[in-house]
Amino acid sequence: MSTPLTDPHPDAECIQIELLRRASAWRKLDMVGQINATVRTLALSGLQKRHPDGSPEMLRRMLADLILGEELAGRVYGESSKASDFYLYGLYRK
Repeated sequence: MSTPLTDPHPDAECIQIELLRRASAWRKLDMVGQINATVRTLALSGLQKRHPDGSPEMLRRMLADLILGEELAGRVYGESSKASDFYLYGLYRK
């Protein structure tokens, strides 16, 4: 049985905050970029798990729809060549 996660000790949190304050702007941007990449990877993994038969193209489009929203993803990427696949998986609610 695993130990539940807890909040950091107040002293540790103070050190974390101080380290973030001292970090350069480029380092903070790098950390944000790493977090964004992790979120994209986790989202794509979830889509692959929910739609194991989905093509890579379809999964990338589903990810774009999640991140950008259906309307903007449609304007950026256009209609999918396999739009019927999206309807089969219930992605679009038309």
